Amino acid sequence: MAPPTSRHSSFSRKAQFSLFTGYVLAGAGALAGAALLAISLFNPGAFSGLRSVASDVAAPAGELGAEARTGSQGLFASLAGYFYSGSRNAALREENEIARIRLAEAEAVRAENARLKALLGLRDDAVKPVVMARLIGSTSSSTRRFAYLSAGRSDGVAPGMPVRSPRGLVGRVLETGASSSRVLLLTDSESLVPVRRVKGDVVAFAEGRADGTLRLRLVNLGINPIKTGDVFVTSGAGGLYRPGIAVAVATKINRDGAIARVLSDPAATDFVAVDPIWQPEAQAVSHAQQRRVQP
Repeated sequence: MAPPTSRHSSFSRKAQFSLFTGYVLAGAGALAGAALLAISLFNPGAFSGLRSVASDVAAPAGELGAEARTGSQGLFASLAGYFYSGSRNAALREENEIARIRLAEAEAVRAENARLKALLGLRDDAVKPVVMARLIGSTSSSTRRFAYLSAGRSDGVAPGMPVRSPRGLVGRVLETGASSSRVLLLTDSESLVPVRRVKGDVVAFAEGRADGTLRLRLVNLGINPIKTGDVFVTSGAGGLYRPGIAVAVATKINRDGAIARVLSDPAATDFVAVDPIWQPEAQAVSHAQQRRVQP
């Protein structure tokens, strides 16, 4: 009979000894584990020294791991910041542009409020205007200086009526249509307005020079008392313009007067007031009647 190809472990003494040794070591390990478990349950502080030693031994490895983890997080954050920097910059630019738009809108609202306050000042003046109208155009390059109003005969406008803005006199109505009017500006060569200096009794005529400025020609010749910066207003002489409306400020002194800058620039004026024609005689009669009515 042929011998078997494999033998059981019982047939080998060495194999039996190895198996027995394994059982003995396993049992001893189990007993040692049970003993350590019992000691830790009844005396938890018995192995604190061993735990401290193990912790000290493992501390360098933990520090290396922590540094590696922190470095990897910083690297990933840097890479993410690099890839997302473009979109973030675009978002910041958009926010900045929106802020600029809001600032411009706020400035426009402030300017509109100032303009509306000026219009209220025109309406609340002692002399009630015939109509409030918009300046819809003006000549700037022609030798003649005209402006155009969005009000005419249907609004009560008549030739000769003074036109003023919140800053001062603009001119007078020259021609009227049904719903529009043409205004002769102060700077036109055919414009002549009696004026006086705000400080003192210096009277003059403000003549247009067709170049955007006025010539102040003194009525009383002699020593020229005008100084640069003097402000002139309407004097009310001869009617048409009521006294006290701002006209111009002297900028250059000459032999018989001065060259002056108009205070109310039509190019920078939106709305104007059309006043009734000033009639000193009628005003004097009205004031006398009011004095008689008063007790």
